[in-house]
Amino acid sequence: MAHEFPVTVYYEDTDMAGIVYYANYLRFIERARSEIVEELGVDQRAMRAEGIVFAVTRVEADYIGSARLGDRLTVVTTHEPVGAVRWVFDQEVRLGDKTIFRAKVTAACMSTEGRPTRLPAKIRALRGD
Repeated sequence: MAHEFPVTVYYEDTDMAGIVYYANYLRFIERARSEIVEELGVDQRAMRAEGIVFAVTRVEADYIGSARLGDRLTVVTTHEPVGAVRWVFDQEVRLGDKTIFRAKVTAACMSTEGRPTRLPAKIRALRGD
């Protein structure tokens, strides 16, 4: 099931031409992923206290169009746990019905010392583990 997250483009998100600065799309999709984790009931602060964190290990991004100051965007995300450690997100930023940015993001579950560790049970349950 796709998750939708609204984003309004503010002045701080734009470059001198009033167009969204390319790196800010990564911020928009990060916020959407954070919302999904919270909605699934995964408490990242509690995880960190137990020595477990998520780390983005790969991003594939396509810049297809552009957004401008004042635009109202929607980040559409689907996600799937892959293997014991990885969580893959397919994300699109849409302006109306037009996709202007697309990314595939892979996150890994890791110990705070940087060692791979098993995904939390709530996330594994998404695939039937």
